[in-house]
Amino acid sequence: MHILVVEDEPGLREGLTDLLRGDGHAVDAVGDGLAGAERGTAEPYDLVVLDLMLPKLDGIDVCRRLRAARPGMPILMLTARGSEDDKVRGLGEGADDYVTKPFGARELLARVRALGRRAPTESVERIDADGVILDLARLVVVRGDDRTPLTPREAGMLRWLHRHAGRAVTRAELLEHVFGQRGDLQTRAVDMAIAVLRKKVERDPARPRVIVSVKGAGYTWGAS
Repeated sequence: MHILVVEDEPGLREGLTDLLRGDGHAVDAVGDGLAGAERGTAEPYDLVVLDLMLPKLDGIDVCRRLRAARPGMPILMLTARGSEDDKVRGLGEGADDYVTKPFGARELLARVRALGRRAPTESVERIDADGVILDLARLVVVRGDDRTPLTPREAGMLRWLHRHAGRAVTRAELLEHVFGQRGDLQTRAVDMAIAVLRKKVERDPARPRVIVSVKGAGYTWGAS
């Protein structure tokens, strides 16, 4: 694969470059977020290895720009702090996977190979759902000539539901993986957010066909 590494620590950047080249990949490496965003949007890389904490432009902002420009390009995020909030933020903005520093060479290569095997359709960012277009990369719902903006959290909920189509997604999952909160919290935040989101994506929010309730469980992706 042709891989872009965006990492500001010189020693780690060189180590990642050597490791990936040793595994047979072509590697470009840059040391700040702005350069990463520019290279990643200009060239069709097969994978981007992206550090979360970067100078000039934060890793989350870089991820958002890359996802907007190249929706199908896999992004592997590196986070030093190991915080669940960091991981959730990255996944919510479009990262496909994450690795917490420090990590082993075999773990990183396994994640890289797994992302490399994915079909481009697995990173879907533009979805036709019951007559509306959900452009998750650009955070907008398009229905005819009408365009309704989405928040990053709303896009994250749609992305998670679509990714797990065919089963019920629990409120706890959405709290943990999209909201960045503990799944055992007693809160109606998910239900309230779903109600607002349905007004944006459903033809008739009272009879939802995209975000369908599953009694006693949560929600499921209902659109074909």
